[in-house]
Amino acid sequence: MSTTLFRTIQPNHFTLLTNALLRTRRTSRHISVRCQTSTTTQQSSSQQQQPRTSAPKNHGSNKLDEILKDYEAVIGIETHVQLSTSTKAFCSCPNSYGSHPNTSICPVCMGLPGALPVLSSKVVDFGVRLGLALNCSLSLKSKFDRKQYFYPDLPKGYQISQFDVPIASGGYVDVDIPLEFGGGHRRFGITRVHMEEDAGKLLHSDAGDYSQAMIVSKLDLVDLNRAGVPLLEIVSEPDIRSGVEAAEYGSEMQRIVRYLGVSNGNMQEGSLRCDVNISIRPIGQAEFGTKVEIKNLNAFSAMSRAIDYEITRQALLYNQGQADQIVTETRLWDEGAQKTVTMRKKEGLADYRYFPEPDLPEVIFTQEYVDSIRASLPELPEAKRRRYEAMGLGIQDVLFLANDVSVAEYFDEVIGKGADVKSAANWLMSDIAAYLKNEELSISDVKLTPQELAELIAAIKDETISGKIGKQILFELLAKGGTVQGMIKEKDLVQASSCYFPQNCITDPVEIEKMIMKVISESPKQLEQYRSGKTKLQGFFTGQVMKMSKGKANPALLNKILLEKLNAKD
Repeated sequence: MSTTLFRTIQPNHFTLLTNALLRTRRTSRHISVRCQTSTTTQQSSSQQQQPRTSAPKNHGSNKLDEILKDYEAVIGIETHVQLSTSTKAFCSCPNSYGSHPNTSICPVCMGLPGALPVLSSKVVDFGVRLGLALNCSLSLKSKFDRKQYFYPDLPKGYQISQFDVPIASGGYVDVDIPLEFGGGHRRFGITRVHMEEDAGKLLHSDAGDYSQAMIVSKLDLVDLNRAGVPLLEIVSEPDIRSGVEAAEYGSEMQRIVRYLGVSNGNMQEGSLRCDVNISIRPIGQAEFGTKVEIKNLNAFSAMSRAIDYEITRQALLYNQGQADQIVTETRLWDEGAQKTVTMRKKEGLADYRYFPEPDLPEVIFTQEYVDSIRASLPELPEAKRRRYEAMGLGIQDVLFLANDVSVAEYFDEVIGKGADVKSAANWLMSDIAAYLKNEELSISDVKLTPQELAELIAAIKDETISGKIGKQILFELLAKGGTVQGMIKEKDLVQASSCYFPQNCITDPVEIEKMIMKVISESPKQLEQYRSGKTKLQGFFTGQVMKMSKGKANPALLNKILLEKLNAKD
């Protein structure tokens, strides 16, 4: 079989497999499909097999709510994190996304006879970092195992993984639910984190002629560049109860791996992939219901919708007395139809015939090694959210700022320069966020430095410039860079009532008081009106003093002394 499989990895950089081979092997109970791009053909065939049930959308919302309130969803998630290492897990092939098919391969990742794997130490480092970040207990001595199953994108016929002794286990993650979804704080258990290698990727083409001797209407191609790429699989406890909670759990996993720097977490590239296991049970029942797995989830919003659909589908079957139609199976999320469809049935538990990997030694590290990695961990999303809350920010501000590690670091630098916390948050969440969205940029792409944003906030607070002028300056600084002080001076943007440049500012209270008393003595009528209740005339006196000082009087000091004199009893 290996000769047939690899003999064609030559001219086209793709391995061509006949449809007959794939059709035969797809019926195996040991199949595990990861490749999201391979689901098109499977979806079309599985849609024909799906039993007809009442579609959830056909029921009135009141009736549906009445049905759903009697059941509880039980959800667990398997998250596969592709690591940002320079090489693959067990060989020196480059780990680079987007390379031309079958160009980053060698005898080890192709599973050729006689090739021996060598573990990359970076995979262990990343495994320990993630285990600590998820509050897990670490195994100072773990091992690798062979997980046996056949699929055309798995050239060895087995996957190197960890079975009974994972690198980390028994942890938890804390998640804040956004206010628009009810708010609140949830803690989800982590069963285990284990190291393993990724499989290749199957691609299905609708047309092509790769041989003069064989003309086919559909081509099944395999790209082995991803085979052997290191993964960390995170298995949650079945603590999740809704699509919203699942999406927030997945988002938190993405934030954590990005904060740690172990993965870019891009779902579109397959760097973070989630498989959802879901069942429902009547409220109060301890026993779990029949578990269904959902794949093809390439966005957290899709995950939430898929879970909510599946909960509704199963609840309706229960309610109609057709609970026996809920079977152990893998279903795919059809984004276009907004529903799950059958991919394959599972006749029983998969027998992967695990046994210890004979070509790799045990993974052994010391507590000192763990402590050194713990000391190097950055501030994680949960700790950052709690710190921002302690600063007085609302939960919506907190969730926005902590969501992206680059935005959080930028914000921390801005307030580190002395900027007002709430003002800095408002600028980042409104005008700067809108600019980034419109220009399709990240915060690291802009020319405006944290120092200059702090200067801009200070200039507006000191009334050197108005908020309107500040926005105009902001967009120019974001696009072109420069300094706030330089732009104010160059464009003569100082308000008449401001004092921005210290060398020109009058800060002597005695001198300011003399000017105030002169203005008051020359304006007896306005003084009488002010003291009779027309307090808006304070602006008149301020303007006269600023005119006399040619705009150089310190505004804060001026207003303080002026109020004292205006309210003084003769």
